[in-house]
Amino acid sequence: MYQDIKRVIDIVFAIFLAVLFLPVWIITPLLIYFESGTPIFYRHRRIGMNGKEFWLYKFRTMVTNADKILLHNKRLLAEFKNGDWKLKNDPRITKLGRILRNLTIDEFPQLFNVLRGEMSLVGPRAYVKQEIKEQTKKYPQTKKWIRSIMLVKPGVTGVWQTSGRNEIPFVKRAKMDYDYSKGLSFWGDLNIILKTPEAMVSKW
Repeated sequence: MYQDIKRVIDIVFAIFLAVLFLPVWIITPLLIYFESGTPIFYRHRRIGMNGKEFWLYKFRTMVTNADKILLHNKRLLAEFKNGDWKLKNDPRITKLGRILRNLTIDEFPQLFNVLRGEMSLVGPRAYVKQEIKEQTKKYPQTKKWIRSIMLVKPGVTGVWQTSGRNEIPFVKRAKMDYDYSKGLSFWGDLNIILKTPEAMVSKW
């Protein structure tokens, strides 16, 4: 079964990438600390395989009270929800954070999620519980897609990340993740991995 082979590939490549990008693990925390202090990492609850929640880790790219700012700013919160849970020009992102995001370096700590078995190198987006609740209400046709998406582990990279990243609306992202979950294969994953480096620097 490919899912078993996929787990072995995930472990091997996660370790390889962690070692390959060792300078990033040393330099990035220092840059974050000197720009805006601690914490260095940011964690967020996401929905994984079979609907199980887990903590997803990233390098912190926002000010330390970013969540509170969003919740207490009605204009930002409305823009966030109307924009499919994205802010086009998020004022909470630090100068360094914008660079880390553009280069996708902020996603590197998710390799730990891969090693822990919560994520895969390639897979659907790791959705937020409230996001799924609100977006499936807004787009009822996505409910059946989400059920299929939840049968596979979310990925550090995936089909929608390599096909436009944040510019893709939720309904299209969900359909792309659904198609991925139904056609899971080694060659499909390899194709996404080969496209990832270009996608990483596409906003730079």
